Amino acid sequence: MQYFINVILPIPLEKLFTYSISETEAHFLLPGMRVAVPFGKSKIYTGLVYTIHTEPPTVYEAKEIHQILDDYPIVNKVQLKHWEWIAGYYMCTLGEVFRSAVPSAFLLESETLIIKNERIVFDDSELQDDEFLVYDALCHQSSLKVYEVGAIIDRKNVLPVLNRLLLKNIIVLKEEIYEQYKPKLVRHVQLGKAYIDEKNLEALLASLSRAPKQSQVVLALFQLQATTKKPINITDLELSSGGSKAVIKSLVDKGILEEYLVKTDRVSYEGNAENESLKSLNTYQQSALEAILRCFEKNKVTLLHGVTSSGKTEVYVDLIEKCINSGNQALYLLPEIALTTQLIARLQEYFGEKVAVYHSKYSVHERIEVWNNVLEKRTKAQIVIGARSALFLPFSKLGLVIVDEEHEGSFKQFDPAPRYHARDAAIVLAKLHECHILLGSATPSIESFYNVQLGKYGYAQIDRRYGNVLMPDMELVDLRDEIRKRRMKGHFSERLQEEIRNTLEVGEQGILFQNRRGYAPIVECTTCGHAPQCPNCDVSLTYHQNNKQLRCHYCGYHMALQESCMACGSATLDTKGFGTEQVEQELRAIFPEARVGRMDLDTTRGKFAYEKIITAFERQELDLLVGTQMLSKGLDFRNVNLVGIMNADALLNFPDYRAHERSFQLLTQVAGRAGRTKKRGRVIIQTYNPQHHILKQVASGDYANMYQDQLFEREEFKYPPINRIIKITFKHKDYNKLNEAADWFAKSIRNVWEGEVLGPEFPAIARIRNQFLKNIIIKIPMSGSLSKTKNSIKRIEKSFNAISHFKSVRVIYNVDHI
Repeated sequence: MQYFINVILPIPLEKLFTYSISETEAHFLLPGMRVAVPFGKSKIYTGLVYTIHTEPPTVYEAKEIHQILDDYPIVNKVQLKHWEWIAGYYMCTLGEVFRSAVPSAFLLESETLIIKNERIVFDDSELQDDEFLVYDALCHQSSLKVYEVGAIIDRKNVLPVLNRLLLKNIIVLKEEIYEQYKPKLVRHVQLGKAYIDEKNLEALLASLSRAPKQSQVVLALFQLQATTKKPINITDLELSSGGSKAVIKSLVDKGILEEYLVKTDRVSYEGNAENESLKSLNTYQQSALEAILRCFEKNKVTLLHGVTSSGKTEVYVDLIEKCINSGNQALYLLPEIALTTQLIARLQEYFGEKVAVYHSKYSVHERIEVWNNVLEKRTKAQIVIGARSALFLPFSKLGLVIVDEEHEGSFKQFDPAPRYHARDAAIVLAKLHECHILLGSATPSIESFYNVQLGKYGYAQIDRRYGNVLMPDMELVDLRDEIRKRRMKGHFSERLQEEIRNTLEVGEQGILFQNRRGYAPIVECTTCGHAPQCPNCDVSLTYHQNNKQLRCHYCGYHMALQESCMACGSATLDTKGFGTEQVEQELRAIFPEARVGRMDLDTTRGKFAYEKIITAFERQELDLLVGTQMLSKGLDFRNVNLVGIMNADALLNFPDYRAHERSFQLLTQVAGRAGRTKKRGRVIIQTYNPQHHILKQVASGDYANMYQDQLFEREEFKYPPINRIIKITFKHKDYNKLNEAADWFAKSIRNVWEGEVLGPEFPAIARIRNQFLKNIIIKIPMSGSLSKTKNSIKRIEKSFNAISHFKSVRVIYNVDHI
């Protein structure tokens, strides 16, 4: 009998591919194991076994697999079900989910090796110059890679040369697979077996009397062995003995010490063996916890609505403890990597080395280690904290999922596919594992609160801050009035300056929020009005003063700041608007004695950059911290008693149906950083429109009214949560072809779909990286069938792709667009 496997390939193809295997392989292989498979003419991909069966493919002849890469499945059945749901719901392929879900080192790469054909004899005088250079190199080394051939002949396109050599049978090609992950091996030492005997040991110490440094190393080894039961690594021995690596090496060479390698995790917890006991919950936290547990008994998704600094984390910790005490795993999802820095330290105080961290700032090797620890159900990964990608880890005993700051837009993946929402995908994951899920926020999303109102979600509330600290005192400052009375100093009103001065005098800290990085978004010539634009995108270049650059925040294009206008040659250049860099500079000028820091994408690029800034601010090494929205999310600073919002209007006037909801959430969250311990904090909100209803609701903390207003607007204009939305984006470098393609697609949708279809329309930024964009938005009522609509769209896409003129136009689906 012939056996076959269906494999998932990490490429955007709708169907699975079938390969033939032997009977022995069929009995060995299991779904979730990786195999290297040939695909196309000369490529080798890592495929994931999906099913094992005996039905040959009807359209093509099944190739044999190249090799088996695993001894056991690295992906479990629940994960595969979850991937299928993500692929189906978010209109992408299983291959795209596979590529996104697993660490890149699991997707082994193939490289073409060029080898000299030893079987033929020929006259090398017949070779052309470039052919001879390749042949000569192969005479001196066993194989070459494609890029090495390019370097030898000094050409980028090497394929014509290789093809000529192949036709002459002078070379052969071989696909070589490289395992990318390498475990970290640390060198350890122990006393040689010959010297374990007491007599031999005495003789050894006597013989080393003339070599004091070597004697010192051996004695230090004894001391370390007496104080610790762990294996002794070379670095520790070097430090405690004061000897060098050369001395240790000479002892190893003599056989006095034996060297061995120990596989260790790259990320490990180095804390106290005795963990802190959990903090006792106050009355409000306890009643919220009881409400959550009651909802969990009914197997409901539960929303914890707790005001900022109400102690939601303490409630989470209590639930996590209950979960791991029952032998289950817990997943704690956060929207921002910056948040994990503080939270890791807090959770490790309680749970020690049971906490693992998983996010994109960690290296591939570190992520693989966490993956393997979760897969093998090790205690060191019983609790996983991470950003949205942690959702894809191979949990097998998941007992609790916590989605903190569930309202955050950062939970939505935009590019590349799958364009999933981590909160919604986490709810499905919890259902598949039959475990509890808790969503937490001080400003819940309209969708989540709407589900609470419908009775779909359970609800628990904490409406008091921990320690009965009062909510911050919020004050709206009218910038028009301040400018008219000439009270402004740079972008700081007199009122904000006064509060900063008072804060610095009493030794407290302050946060200043401006949701735009760089120095200024526009550099404009005051003579002719020209502003430098990005050549690849329809945006002006942002000025970054620290490196005197104009930079595009969409494609990364940058150029040096010109001394004169590029259009008219005038030297009268001026900046419009302001970003975090400019706020930082003005602060240093107004308050020269203050220690000022900045936290935005430019200052947090390194792996430990978040940690350094947050730790410095926590230790009060900085007085004032300027930052973008990454400052607003759940960070807990004990000594901050002032928050200044530089310009609230930039958030409110954004062309998006969620702009007001997001403004309320962001301003409330930023304000929540103030006065989190004993003293009541102050929040100064600078605005040109202090009468705006959202700003009034923020100032009074009126979530209920904001929710009612927004829900009324969503009902009027058929936006979520009343309707579902699918956004279809078309991308192409040819403006006219894009227009034709988008119009054809929209017309086809209107022919089959009776509901509301908006567009095609150009977005606010209609060109990014030299690709024009056009959007169609489909609104689907909750009563309508989402799956039928998706199937209709997919059928239209097949017809669309069959038109040769539109083949190169890229179609991107974004389900539940936010």
